[in-house]
Amino acid sequence: MNIIATEKAPGAIGPYSQAYEVNGMIYSSGQIPVDPATGNIPEGIAAQAEQSCKNVGAILEAAGSGYDKVVKTTCFLADIADFAAFNEVYAKYFISKPARSCVAVRDLPKGVLCEVEAIAVK
Repeated sequence: MNIIATEKAPGAIGPYSQAYEVNGMIYSSGQIPVDPATGNIPEGIAAQAEQSCKNVGAILEAAGSGYDKVVKTTCFLADIADFAAFNEVYAKYFISKPARSCVAVRDLPKGVLCEVEAIAVK
């Protein structure tokens, strides 16, 4: 098992790693829309979805993988009414259409509107 870490994605805010590589598979932790350079969180679902997807991408890149090698994502929304706007951004990144679960949850860390995690092949 190898820990994956990059400064191009936000650092863990708890006792976990950004991702792990196990037997050629990459398992990312959920990525919220924190800009790793500034620590800022953008306003609105579209901007937050964009930053969350970019953060996942940075972790995949650090692991030697990429969006095209993602086999499964799990997406969390603070409001299911944001589903269509979230999908519009998500579709720009995950063009290979991996398997996905997308659910609305009561709250997300730091009061963000979305969180994305991924499982990918290296």
